[in-house]
Amino acid sequence: MGSLGEEKQFKEIEITDNILKELQNIQLECLVELDKICRENNINYSLDGGTLLGAVRHKGFIPWDDDIDLIMLREDYEKFFEVCKTELDTERFFLQEHRTDKFYNVGYPRIRRNNTVYQRAGHEHMKYHSGVFIDLFVLDNVPDNRILRELHYFLCFCNRKILWSKTGKKLAPTFFKRIWFTLVSLIPKKVAFKSNDFVAWLCNRKETELIRHNTHPYPNQKVCKYGIPKKLLTEFTTIEFEGKEFMVVKDYEKYLTMLYNDYMKLPPEEKQKPSIHLSGFKGL
Repeated sequence: MGSLGEEKQFKEIEITDNILKELQNIQLECLVELDKICRENNINYSLDGGTLLGAVRHKGFIPWDDDIDLIMLREDYEKFFEVCKTELDTERFFLQEHRTDKFYNVGYPRIRRNNTVYQRAGHEHMKYHSGVFIDLFVLDNVPDNRILRELHYFLCFCNRKILWSKTGKKLAPTFFKRIWFTLVSLIPKKVAFKSNDFVAWLCNRKETELIRHNTHPYPNQKVCKYGIPKKLLTEFTTIEFEGKEFMVVKDYEKYLTMLYNDYMKLPPEEKQKPSIHLSGFKGL
């Protein structure tokens, strides 16, 4: 980027059907590895977001979907994190979060496929591992008190913006937002990570009605602004996804309705395309 606020045009590659299919196949490989580790160690997780929607509506990927999303309670994730130290196939995969990649600035973990490239347009300056990945959203408790819930929401918002700022100062759509993110980017990312860890620890000391992933907003803010009912994460079942069985919350119909309202309705045809913008991709 040149002078402050200057818009930079990044050269994007076309997401062809072949690239999308290869991307999905690599992501599925990551999911199979995670599922294997979780089943062998009695760790619960669930397909989430568009991945869960795809499983219910299409028995696999939404045809134009370009990622895999999962959710996991904090206690399950910390167990998963420890188990991965010895059981994750590190020749092929990398569990990425701020404790394993000092350059990482995203508020939730990812499992990356080694020996691949997934370069988002506008993120070229970021130094963290950039292989093809799946997202793993870790869920923490949300205060029951109304005032504390608002404060919690605000802190989650601030932490998210701090972590996004080094990208936002290049990609934000307006001059003033780019200036704002440039200023926010002066705050060290470790402040956001420590803040998020402290808030999670504080809230997880007792049971609460709601849970949420603290550094990513839910799609339906009217219903899920502060989080989702924790009781949804107490029972699990399995569902078919791309010819294999993976774990999902048992009441997935209620969960999808909360996220998307009429989730079986297809979006307009003009929105049935990948949402990613890549400047580089290399499969296996």
